[in-house]
Amino acid sequence: MDIHQIIFWVLSIMTLGLAVGVIMSRSPINSVLFLILTFFTISGQYIAMNAQFLAIVNVIVYAGAIMVLFLFVIMLMNLNGDTEPQKNFLVQFAGVISGGSLLLIFVAALKSSYTGLEGKQIELAQSSDIGLIKNLGHALFTDYVFPFEIASVLFLSAMIGAVVLGKREKDELDVVVE
Repeated sequence: MDIHQIIFWVLSIMTLGLAVGVIMSRSPINSVLFLILTFFTISGQYIAMNAQFLAIVNVIVYAGAIMVLFLFVIMLMNLNGDTEPQKNFLVQFAGVISGGSLLLIFVAALKSSYTGLEGKQIELAQSSDIGLIKNLGHALFTDYVFPFEIASVLFLSAMIGAVVLGKREKDELDVVVE
């Protein structure tokens, strides 16, 4: 077993353990913190697969922005054990059945993917530069330059529209106050 497989298995076990911590935690704040750590271990998997750009985007967008939003929502809702609805046996049983079914589907999918490999090891991520930002930039500005520019125009028009809508509401409020 080489170092890449060891890193893969360590990160995979950590990710699964932290994901179970998200589900099993009684405190919503602890659950969000477990989710942040889960995102970091997933970013470690991306780095191990030589996809540094995805790792950085995962940390910035998910572990940064989305989790801060989740924390604000949880703090504003003031969730605690007293306001949480009590779970009955039927709901827990349905959760166990659906979780077991999902586990069977995952096991079947993994088994079929391993039998398709027939003992061959894929060393694509170790031996090439797939996933590097240089290749993404080259593809964006050569093959996909027109869709990239259309997306930038759409984002610009959305930002201008948000500013116009925000300014109009402020002006309408000023008229009502006066």
